[in-house]
Amino acid sequence: MAALLAVGACHTQNASSVQHPGTSTGGKLAAGYRAESLHTLNIMQFSRDVEQATAGQLLIQVHANNTLAKLNDISQAVQQGKAEAGETTMSSLAKDIAIADADSVPFVVNSYKDAQRLWKLQRPGIEKHFNERGLKLLYAVPWPPQGLHSSKPVRGLADFKGTQMRTYNQTTLRIAEMLGAKPVDVAIMVDLGQALTEGGIDNMITSALTGGENKVWGSIRYYYEINAWFPKNVVFVSSKAFEALRPEVRSTVLKAATDAEVRGWLASQALAVSATEELRKNGIRIERIPADLEQEVKRMGEEFSREWVRSVGNEANNIFVPYYLVQ
Repeated sequence: MAALLAVGACHTQNASSVQHPGTSTGGKLAAGYRAESLHTLNIMQFSRDVEQATAGQLLIQVHANNTLAKLNDISQAVQQGKAEAGETTMSSLAKDIAIADADSVPFVVNSYKDAQRLWKLQRPGIEKHFNERGLKLLYAVPWPPQGLHSSKPVRGLADFKGTQMRTYNQTTLRIAEMLGAKPVDVAIMVDLGQALTEGGIDNMITSALTGGENKVWGSIRYYYEINAWFPKNVVFVSSKAFEALRPEVRSTVLKAATDAEVRGWLASQALAVSATEELRKNGIRIERIPADLEQEVKRMGEEFSREWVRSVGNEANNIFVPYYLVQ
Protein backbone atom coordinates (compact mmCIF):
# COMPACT_ATOMS: atom_id res chain seq x y z
CA MET A 1 0.00 0.00 0.00
CA ALA A 2 1.18 3.49 -0.76
CA ALA A 3 2.46 5.69 2.14
CA LEU A 4 -0.64 7.71 2.93
CA LEU A 5 -3.20 9.96 1.89
CA ALA A 6 -1.80 11.86 -0.67
CA VAL A 7 -1.04 13.78 -3.64
CA GLY A 8 -2.48 17.03 -4.79
CA ALA A 9 -5.85 18.04 -3.48
CA CYS A 10 -8.22 18.19 -6.38
CA HIS A 11 -11.36 20.27 -6.21
CA THR A 12 -13.19 19.79 -9.49
CA GLN A 13 -16.59 18.09 -9.69
CA ASN A 14 -15.15 14.88 -11.15
CA ALA A 15 -12.04 15.13 -8.97
CA SER A 16 -9.49 14.24 -11.62
CA SER A 17 -5.94 13.88 -10.37
CA VAL A 18 -3.73 16.96 -9.91
CA GLN A 19 -0.07 16.40 -9.11
CA HIS A 20 1.87 19.01 -7.11
CA PRO A 21 5.54 19.64 -7.86
CA GLY A 22 7.90 17.96 -5.45
CA THR A 23 5.41 15.45 -4.10
CA SER A 24 6.89 11.96 -3.85
CA THR A 25 4.17 9.98 -2.12
CA GLY A 26 0.69 9.26 -3.40
CA GLY A 27 -2.75 8.30 -2.16
CA LYS A 28 -6.45 8.98 -2.58
CA LEU A 29 -9.60 9.80 -0.62
CA ALA A 30 -12.75 8.33 -2.19
CA ALA A 31 -15.98 10.29 -1.71
CA GLY A 32 -19.43 9.43 -2.97
CA TYR A 33 -21.13 12.80 -3.39
CA ARG A 34 -20.82 15.68 -5.85
CA ALA A 35 -18.06 18.24 -5.34
CA GLU A 36 -20.71 20.85 -4.49
CA SER A 37 -22.27 18.82 -1.67
CA LEU A 38 -22.04 19.75 2.00
CA HIS A 39 -19.78 16.82 2.81
CA THR A 40 -17.41 17.03 -0.15
CA LEU A 41 -16.85 20.75 0.38
CA ASN A 42 -15.94 19.97 3.99
CA ILE A 43 -13.55 17.21 2.93
CA MET A 44 -11.86 19.58 0.49
CA GLN A 45 -11.34 22.11 3.27
CA PHE A 46 -9.93 19.30 5.42
CA SER A 47 -7.53 18.55 2.56
CA ARG A 48 -6.45 22.19 2.32
CA ASP A 49 -5.98 22.41 6.09
CA VAL A 50 -3.69 19.37 6.08
CA GLU A 51 -1.73 20.70 3.11
CA GLN A 52 -1.21 24.07 4.78
CA ALA A 53 -0.33 22.66 8.20
CA THR A 54 2.29 20.31 6.71
CA ALA A 55 3.71 22.95 4.35
CA GLY A 56 2.68 20.87 1.37
CA GLN A 57 4.36 17.65 2.52
CA LEU A 58 1.05 15.83 2.89
CA LEU A 59 -1.57 16.48 0.24
CA ILE A 60 -4.94 14.77 -0.04
CA GLN A 61 -6.36 13.88 -3.41
CA VAL A 62 -10.16 13.96 -3.21
CA HIS A 63 -12.06 11.80 -5.70
CA ALA A 64 -15.69 12.91 -5.47
CA ASN A 65 -18.93 11.76 -7.06
CA ASN A 66 -18.21 8.00 -6.99
CA THR A 67 -15.32 8.40 -9.45
CA LEU A 68 -12.95 6.17 -7.49
CA ALA A 69 -15.45 3.82 -5.84
CA LYS A 70 -19.22 3.69 -5.42
CA LEU A 71 -20.51 5.15 -2.16
CA ASN A 72 -21.51 1.83 -0.60
CA ASP A 73 -18.23 0.21 -1.68
CA ILE A 74 -15.85 2.86 -0.35
CA SER A 75 -15.13 1.29 3.06
CA GLN A 76 -14.27 -2.00 1.36
CA ALA A 77 -12.11 -0.17 -1.17
CA VAL A 78 -10.05 1.38 1.64
CA GLN A 79 -9.73 -1.97 3.42
CA GLN A 80 -8.51 -3.53 0.18
CA GLY A 81 -5.95 -0.79 -0.43
CA LYS A 82 -7.65 0.69 -3.50
CA ALA A 83 -7.75 4.03 -1.67
CA GLU A 84 -5.97 5.28 1.42
CA ALA A 85 -9.00 7.08 2.84
CA GLY A 86 -12.70 7.44 2.19
CA GLU A 87 -16.11 8.76 3.11
CA THR A 88 -19.43 6.94 3.16
CA THR A 89 -22.82 7.06 4.82
CA MET A 90 -22.93 5.56 8.30
CA SER A 91 -26.00 3.50 7.43
CA SER A 92 -24.17 1.82 4.53
CA LEU A 93 -21.91 0.17 7.11
CA ALA A 94 -24.78 -1.30 9.14
CA LYS A 95 -24.73 -4.70 7.44
CA ASP A 96 -21.27 -5.37 8.90
CA ILE A 97 -21.33 -2.94 11.85
CA ALA A 98 -24.83 -2.98 13.32
CA ILE A 99 -24.34 0.01 15.63
CA ALA A 100 -23.59 2.17 12.59
CA ASP A 101 -27.35 2.33 12.11
CA ALA A 102 -28.01 4.03 15.45
CA ASP A 103 -28.43 7.47 13.94
CA SER A 104 -30.96 6.11 11.44
CA VAL A 105 -33.38 4.84 14.10
CA PRO A 106 -36.32 7.21 13.55
CA PHE A 107 -37.96 9.60 15.99
CA VAL A 108 -35.28 9.26 18.67
CA VAL A 109 -33.10 12.33 18.06
CA ASN A 110 -34.95 15.66 18.01
CA SER A 111 -32.19 18.26 17.54
CA TYR A 112 -28.59 18.75 16.52
CA LYS A 113 -27.70 18.82 20.22
CA ASP A 114 -29.31 15.41 20.68
CA ALA A 115 -27.59 14.14 17.51
CA GLN A 116 -24.19 15.19 18.88
CA ARG A 117 -24.94 13.45 22.17
CA LEU A 118 -25.90 10.28 20.34
CA TRP A 119 -22.73 10.45 18.23
CA LYS A 120 -20.54 10.72 21.34
CA LEU A 121 -22.14 7.52 22.63
CA GLN A 122 -21.92 5.79 19.25
CA ARG A 123 -18.36 6.80 18.41
CA PRO A 124 -16.37 4.48 20.73
CA GLY A 125 -18.07 1.40 19.29
CA ILE A 126 -17.55 2.62 15.71
CA GLU A 127 -13.86 3.23 16.45
CA LYS A 128 -13.53 -0.28 17.86
CA HIS A 129 -15.11 -1.90 14.80
CA PHE A 130 -13.06 0.28 12.46
CA ASN A 131 -9.84 -0.72 14.25
CA GLU A 132 -10.74 -4.39 13.81
CA ARG A 133 -11.08 -3.76 10.06
CA GLY A 134 -7.86 -1.85 9.65
CA LEU A 135 -9.54 1.56 9.54
CA LYS A 136 -8.99 4.75 11.53
CA LEU A 137 -12.02 6.97 12.17
CA LEU A 138 -11.39 10.64 11.42
CA TYR A 139 -14.74 12.39 11.82
CA ALA A 140 -18.48 12.28 11.13
CA VAL A 141 -20.94 14.99 10.01
CA PRO A 142 -24.74 14.76 9.70
CA TRP A 143 -26.94 15.67 6.81
CA PRO A 144 -29.78 18.10 7.60
CA PRO A 145 -32.55 16.26 9.49
CA GLN A 146 -35.39 14.40 7.85
CA GLY A 147 -38.71 16.27 7.81
CA LEU A 148 -42.24 15.52 6.64
CA HIS A 149 -43.35 16.82 3.22
CA SER A 150 -47.07 16.66 2.50
CA SER A 151 -49.47 17.75 -0.21
CA LYS A 152 -52.16 18.34 2.44
CA PRO A 153 -52.12 19.63 6.02
CA VAL A 154 -51.39 17.04 8.70
CA ARG A 155 -53.36 17.40 11.93
CA GLY A 156 -53.32 13.81 13.21
CA LEU A 157 -52.67 10.17 12.40
CA ALA A 158 -55.95 9.94 10.49
CA ASP A 159 -54.52 12.28 7.85
CA PHE A 160 -52.09 9.58 6.76
CA LYS A 161 -54.70 6.86 6.28
CA GLY A 162 -54.83 5.75 2.67
CA THR A 163 -52.31 8.34 1.46
CA GLN A 164 -49.40 7.36 -0.76
CA MET A 165 -46.08 7.76 1.08
CA ARG A 166 -42.72 7.61 -0.61
CA THR A 167 -40.49 4.86 0.81
CA TYR A 168 -36.89 3.98 -0.06
CA ASN A 169 -35.70 1.54 2.61
CA GLN A 170 -37.02 -0.81 5.28
CA THR A 171 -37.33 1.95 7.88
CA THR A 172 -39.47 4.25 5.73
CA LEU A 173 -41.55 1.24 4.71
CA ARG A 174 -42.25 0.47 8.40
CA ILE A 175 -43.13 4.10 9.07
CA ALA A 176 -45.65 4.12 6.22
CA GLU A 177 -47.23 0.93 7.50
CA MET A 178 -47.41 2.22 11.10
CA LEU A 179 -49.07 5.43 9.89
CA GLY A 180 -51.58 3.55 7.76
CA ALA A 181 -50.22 5.00 4.51
CA LYS A 182 -49.68 3.10 1.27
CA PRO A 183 -45.94 2.65 0.60
CA VAL A 184 -44.70 3.82 -2.80
CA ASP A 185 -41.14 2.65 -3.45
CA VAL A 186 -39.10 5.47 -5.00
CA ALA A 187 -35.56 4.53 -4.02
CA ILE A 188 -33.79 6.36 -6.84
CA MET A 189 -33.75 10.12 -6.35
CA VAL A 190 -33.98 10.89 -10.08
CA ASP A 191 -37.40 9.19 -10.10
CA LEU A 192 -38.76 11.38 -7.30
CA GLY A 193 -39.65 14.39 -9.44
CA GLN A 194 -41.58 12.25 -11.90
CA ALA A 195 -43.47 10.48 -9.10
CA LEU A 196 -44.46 13.83 -7.59
CA THR A 197 -45.50 15.29 -10.94
CA GLU A 198 -47.66 12.28 -11.74
CA GLY A 199 -49.42 12.48 -8.38
CA GLY A 200 -48.03 9.18 -7.19
CA ILE A 201 -46.89 10.58 -3.85
CA ASP A 202 -48.92 12.44 -1.21
CA ASN A 203 -46.24 12.67 1.46
CA MET A 204 -42.69 11.63 2.26
CA ILE A 205 -40.03 11.87 4.94
CA THR A 206 -36.85 13.44 3.63
CA SER A 207 -34.79 16.53 4.33
CA ALA A 208 -35.69 20.08 3.34
CA LEU A 209 -32.46 19.99 1.33
CA THR A 210 -33.71 17.07 -0.77
CA GLY A 211 -37.03 18.83 -1.18
CA GLY A 212 -35.34 21.94 -2.50
CA GLU A 213 -33.00 20.05 -4.82
CA ASN A 214 -36.00 18.29 -6.33
CA LYS A 215 -38.19 21.44 -6.46
CA VAL A 216 -41.05 19.65 -4.75
CA TRP A 217 -43.22 22.78 -4.47
CA GLY A 218 -45.18 21.82 -7.55
CA SER A 219 -47.11 19.23 -5.52
CA ILE A 220 -45.91 19.54 -1.93
CA ARG A 221 -47.67 22.28 0.03
CA TYR A 222 -46.56 21.66 3.63
CA TYR A 223 -43.28 20.90 5.38
CA TYR A 224 -43.12 19.78 9.02
CA GLU A 225 -39.78 19.95 10.85
CA ILE A 226 -40.18 16.66 12.68
CA ASN A 227 -36.41 15.93 12.68
CA ALA A 228 -37.12 12.24 12.19
CA TRP A 229 -33.43 11.34 12.14
CA PHE A 230 -30.02 12.87 11.41
CA PRO A 231 -28.15 10.53 9.03
CA LYS A 232 -24.38 10.94 9.14
CA ASN A 233 -21.46 10.55 6.77
CA VAL A 234 -18.19 9.25 8.20
CA VAL A 235 -14.62 9.91 7.01
CA PHE A 236 -11.87 7.39 7.72
CA VAL A 237 -8.38 6.32 6.69
CA SER A 238 -6.49 3.06 6.39
CA SER A 239 -4.83 2.35 9.74
CA LYS A 240 -1.71 1.08 7.97
CA ALA A 241 -1.42 4.25 5.93
CA PHE A 242 -2.09 6.44 8.96
CA GLU A 243 0.52 4.71 11.10
CA ALA A 244 3.10 5.14 8.30
CA LEU A 245 3.03 8.90 8.95
CA ARG A 246 5.44 10.61 11.33
CA PRO A 247 3.86 11.23 14.77
CA GLU A 248 3.68 14.99 14.28
CA VAL A 249 1.93 14.54 10.92
CA ARG A 250 -0.57 12.11 12.46
CA SER A 251 -1.35 14.77 15.07
CA THR A 252 -1.85 17.32 12.31
CA VAL A 253 -4.30 15.06 10.49
CA LEU A 254 -6.29 14.42 13.67
CA LYS A 255 -6.40 18.14 14.47
CA ALA A 256 -7.69 18.88 10.97
CA ALA A 257 -10.27 16.10 11.37
CA THR A 258 -11.51 17.57 14.65
CA ASP A 259 -11.83 20.97 12.97
CA ALA A 260 -13.67 19.37 10.04
CA GLU A 261 -16.20 17.74 12.36
CA VAL A 262 -16.96 21.00 14.17
CA ARG A 263 -17.14 22.94 10.90
CA GLY A 264 -19.29 20.27 9.24
CA TRP A 265 -21.89 20.18 12.02
CA LEU A 266 -22.23 23.97 11.89
CA ALA A 267 -22.50 23.89 8.09
CA SER A 268 -25.18 21.21 8.28
CA GLN A 269 -27.23 23.32 10.70
CA ALA A 270 -26.89 26.38 8.48
CA LEU A 271 -27.90 24.36 5.43
CA ALA A 272 -30.96 22.98 7.23
CA VAL A 273 -32.11 26.55 7.90
CA SER A 274 -31.43 27.83 4.39
CA ALA A 275 -33.02 24.78 2.73
CA THR A 276 -36.17 25.21 4.82
CA GLU A 277 -36.27 28.89 3.92
CA GLU A 278 -36.02 27.97 0.23
CA LEU A 279 -39.13 25.82 0.61
CA ARG A 280 -40.90 28.73 2.30
CA LYS A 281 -39.93 31.16 -0.48
CA ASN A 282 -41.43 28.79 -3.02
CA GLY A 283 -44.83 28.73 -1.36
CA ILE A 284 -44.52 25.74 0.98
CA ARG A 285 -45.97 26.32 4.44
CA ILE A 286 -43.54 25.49 7.25
CA GLU A 287 -45.47 24.19 10.24
CA ARG A 288 -45.10 22.10 13.37
CA ILE A 289 -47.15 18.96 13.83
CA PRO A 290 -49.80 19.14 16.60
CA ALA A 291 -48.72 18.20 20.13
CA ASP A 292 -50.81 15.01 20.24
CA LEU A 293 -49.31 13.80 16.95
CA GLU A 294 -45.86 14.68 18.24
CA GLN A 295 -46.49 12.38 21.19
CA GLU A 296 -47.56 9.59 18.83
CA VAL A 297 -44.36 10.07 16.85
CA LYS A 298 -42.32 9.94 20.07
CA ARG A 299 -43.99 6.64 20.99
CA MET A 300 -43.11 5.30 17.56
CA GLY A 301 -39.49 6.28 18.23
CA GLU A 302 -39.50 4.36 21.49
CA GLU A 303 -40.87 1.32 19.69
CA PHE A 304 -38.27 1.59 16.93
CA SER A 305 -35.46 1.95 19.46
CA ARG A 306 -36.62 -1.08 21.48
CA GLU A 307 -36.76 -3.17 18.32
CA TRP A 308 -33.31 -1.98 17.28
CA VAL A 309 -31.79 -2.73 20.68
CA ARG A 310 -33.30 -6.23 20.63
CA SER A 311 -31.91 -6.91 17.15
CA VAL A 312 -28.42 -5.51 17.82
CA GLY A 313 -27.85 -6.56 21.43
CA ASN A 314 -25.54 -5.26 24.13
CA GLU A 315 -23.68 -2.77 21.95
CA ALA A 316 -26.97 -1.04 21.26
CA ASN A 317 -27.66 -0.83 25.00
CA ASN A 318 -24.32 0.94 25.42
CA ILE A 319 -25.68 3.68 23.17
CA PHE A 320 -29.37 4.02 23.90
CA VAL A 321 -29.48 3.32 27.65
CA PRO A 322 -27.27 6.31 28.55
CA TYR A 323 -28.89 8.37 25.78
CA TYR A 324 -32.37 7.96 27.26
CA LEU A 325 -31.19 8.25 30.87
CA VAL A 326 -30.08 11.87 30.48
CA GLN A 327 -33.22 13.06 28.65
